[in-house]
Amino acid sequence: MSVTIPIQAIELNAGSQIRIHNLTWQDFEQLLLDADEKRNTRMTYYRGTLEIMSPLALHERPHRIIADIVKTILEIQDRDWEDFGSTTFKRPDIAGVEPDTCFYIQNADLVRDCTSMDLSIYPPPDLAIESDVTSKTALNAYESLLIPEVWIYSNQKLAMHILQGDRYVQTNTSLVFPNLAIAEIVPSLVQQAIKQGTSKMLRQLRSYLKSL
Repeated sequence: MSVTIPIQAIELNAGSQIRIHNLTWQDFEQLLLDADEKRNTRMTYYRGTLEIMSPLALHERPHRIIADIVKTILEIQDRDWEDFGSTTFKRPDIAGVEPDTCFYIQNADLVRDCTSMDLSIYPPPDLAIESDVTSKTALNAYESLLIPEVWIYSNQKLAMHILQGDRYVQTNTSLVFPNLAIAEIVPSLVQQAIKQGTSKMLRQLRSYLKSL
């Protein structure tokens, strides 16, 4: 099957998604090439199935706040990191995914000079973060890319998935922050940021972390 409908012709209402089956890896690669870099959709491919999602504006803010929280904790812990945002990560013929945001932490030094992501050269990110519902297709794609930890924020709750072997297991203990109750802390901080402002929340978080 070949793709004959230009990606620009696919219109999605904010908050909606479509799923297309029986696409080849070459179809997916062509869609990525045809897509406008300024598009507001995210694409996930896994073994012939393509999902395209158009996020709500409300979807964007939580993952940005969570990224700020992650950076603040890493800063207080004096740890290096690199934020790769919604970079497209690919395992040719199998999977491709665009996280809401992602971080290199343990492997930060290995990707500092990276300007074009190639997983045959660079390791996968240490942490990927998604906001709202993530489908089984997306989790399968993350598993195929061997991303060690995925956080999914939805309905004011945080689910953490840790890669064990080749499958994810949901857990309450983060690999990145094993000594913090991340599943409890992050949702509370997101709501605090929405009610009081992100900068105020982050200042209070820094004070709290320094007191530990």
